[in-house]
Amino acid sequence: MSKWSNMHERVESYLYTRRSVGYILRIEGKQLKQVASFADKRGHQGHITIDLAIAWAANSQRSCQIGYARRLERVRNLAKYCALFEPKTEIPPPHLFGPTRRRLTPYIYSDQEILQLLEAADDLPSKLGLRPATIRCLLGLLAATGLRVSEALRLTRNDVDLSQGLLVVRHTKFRKTRYVPLHPTVCEALRDYASFRDQRLPLAQDTEFFLLDDGCALGYWQARYAFRCIQSLLGWDTCASSRRPRLYDLRHHAESRIMPISQQRPSLSCVFPAAYDHRRVFKVGIIQLCLELGNGAKQEKRHAGEVVRTPRFHRAFV
Repeated sequence: MSKWSNMHERVESYLYTRRSVGYILRIEGKQLKQVASFADKRGHQGHITIDLAIAWAANSQRSCQIGYARRLERVRNLAKYCALFEPKTEIPPPHLFGPTRRRLTPYIYSDQEILQLLEAADDLPSKLGLRPATIRCLLGLLAATGLRVSEALRLTRNDVDLSQGLLVVRHTKFRKTRYVPLHPTVCEALRDYASFRDQRLPLAQDTEFFLLDDGCALGYWQARYAFRCIQSLLGWDTCASSRRPRLYDLRHHAESRIMPISQQRPSLSCVFPAAYDHRRVFKVGIIQLCLELGNGAKQEKRHAGEVVRTPRFHRAFV
């Protein structure tokens, strides 16, 4: 006899088990609850079936082929868990809709395109004028430091130490915290933005660094919508190329710059030991490969055993 009476109980049991060992499952949890509601509407009773999984995966009108594959993978994970308690559970075969992962060729922005983005951000509509300044500062920070969009949006005022020229990026990938050193021009731009923000919102209660006109923190979808508006202003949304610029690609703009080796300049691993990550050696190699494949940029070949240099911090605010 099954320990669950409906699909909602199966989903809650699965989410509770995985979250108890540290998984967040924000998106997956939301989608699996949609699976339970979908099963109720169809009048489905009993264990998970392949027909139910396929029907829900293909039910989205906004998804493409890879979207169907990812949705099916969510149900497949749930089915594998339920099969431990319900032997009759049908586990969907993998890759029924194709692969669930793909590596998109990054768009490497030129310096001129970065300047165009920053200038176009000033034309965004706003009540107090804070939204254009916030978006401009965010875009410049992403291009200068290589932060992920979510990492930049989660920055609080205490995380931005302009006197030391450091960012404290908390709870990043694999739940690590790291320090990110800043170029002096980046510190100057952040300081100007913070002063302008505090003038417009002197009584703001939110502790986040990037704020909007209403005093609330800038969210991911708001930043993405603003970027799309900028694309439209620049005419990039009608580009015939398959590699259209993305907000995330600003991260690659910073990673593709290489810091030259100097005898007088100490290594980042000595100055900021907590911030140095040996895996960045592989990161830079991947970015250079994408440069060669995507933009046809000529990269200097490295000999075996040569140390890969750390990306420098580009002057994106000039």
